[in-house]
Amino acid sequence: MLIRRLFRTPLTWIAITVLAAGSAFGLYWFQPWKLLTDAEVAERLSTVATPATSAAPTGSATPTSSAPPASPDAAAATLVSSGDFISHEHDTSGSARIVRTADGQHRLELVGLDTSNGPDLRVWLTDQPVIEGRDGWHVFDDGHWVELGRLKGNRGDQGYAIPNDVDLSDLTSVSIWCKRFAVSFGAATLG
Repeated sequence: MLIRRLFRTPLTWIAITVLAAGSAFGLYWFQPWKLLTDAEVAERLSTVATPATSAAPTGSATPTSSAPPASPDAAAATLVSSGDFISHEHDTSGSARIVRTADGQHRLELVGLDTSNGPDLRVWLTDQPVIEGRDGWHVFDDGHWVELGRLKGNRGDQGYAIPNDVDLSDLTSVSIWCKRFAVSFGAATLG
């Protein structure tokens, strides 16, 4: 009897409507299911030429090498800068590198990225230093930054074109930035 009377009052229906709308908004805003899912990417990355590791020893008539011959596109990309990710808001590992392709374009490549999935994740090049710990979580939107796009996946290899008008001399770090909550999931110093 009490329950029937309770559902007849307008205040009950207002409370139910507010709770339902609040729950729907909370699910949209926080997207908690993303913490339980992964988006894996396996893009083909640039082949970056590596310098010869050592010369043939003196006194040896013929050098021996077990390394396979270089692929035809081995010199197609030049490494400009690189660095390893550190964790901020979420555990993050892998590395980032900027390469100049044979046609002179610059590209940011994330190699072996492993971080949490989340809402509204972006890839940013910034001029801010990478600071370990909680102090480094919110610094990247304080200075100059360039957004290269949405994070394609929270795991795997992926590449992002860097626009021609971007001056890379001032951009010294990369951040996996959660735009919705203004926090870095992880970042790498590019050196």
